[in-house]
Amino acid sequence: MNMNKYGQPVGFPLPDWQPAPFPARAQLSGHHCNLLPLETSHCGDLLEAFSQAPDDRDWTWLGAEQPTCLQQMQLWVENKINDPGLVAWAVVDINSGLPVGVVCFSNIDIVNGAIEIGHVTWSPKMQRTAMGTEAIFLLLKNAFSLGYRRVAWRCDSLNLASRNAADRLGFKFEGRFRQAMTRKQRNRDTDWLSIIDIEWPTVESSLSGWLSPGNFTASGQQKRKLASFRSHP
Repeated sequence: MNMNKYGQPVGFPLPDWQPAPFPARAQLSGHHCNLLPLETSHCGDLLEAFSQAPDDRDWTWLGAEQPTCLQQMQLWVENKINDPGLVAWAVVDINSGLPVGVVCFSNIDIVNGAIEIGHVTWSPKMQRTAMGTEAIFLLLKNAFSLGYRRVAWRCDSLNLASRNAADRLGFKFEGRFRQAMTRKQRNRDTDWLSIIDIEWPTVESSLSGWLSPGNFTASGQQKRKLASFRSHP
């Protein structure tokens, strides 16, 4: 435990700490998908990708309603592009070259080196593929390479799919903020999870191993589960 001159417990020292840079709107490239800065030109393909769902259940816990026409999609995309607090990307399928999802950096705190991955909106075209995992991996890698100390994930406490995804990726549960928000005329308790810089090398190793081309068959099926890379690097 670190103590100050008064005998009080204090946090560990950071003598060389400098604020982290604001993330650039630049392409992030992977094996299964690329993240491209979100543009209005993506709207048509995103509308088609999201329309593959039989209903709007994937939007239950999101702040917005699912866009059902090009005009609504353009407004949804423009709101993300024009929000100065977000850095927004389209998730682009390597094989088709088409955008199939959206994800953002949000709550960007350069002074304290904290950042959040949010606005995670996957279409059915990303289901049962490695693209969702790789999209988050690319953002984690980008954040920690820029010098951020903490990457957060938060979700509705009732959104078990989001919570399970964060757990699988290596985020650690921190706690629940009760009655933190109202959303769509409902109460929302918010679960917070994070990965911090000292944990990142271990998380990066397991994710890199799982995402490597050699871990997938020609049809895109995984050979080993992600959990096995944590147990046996």
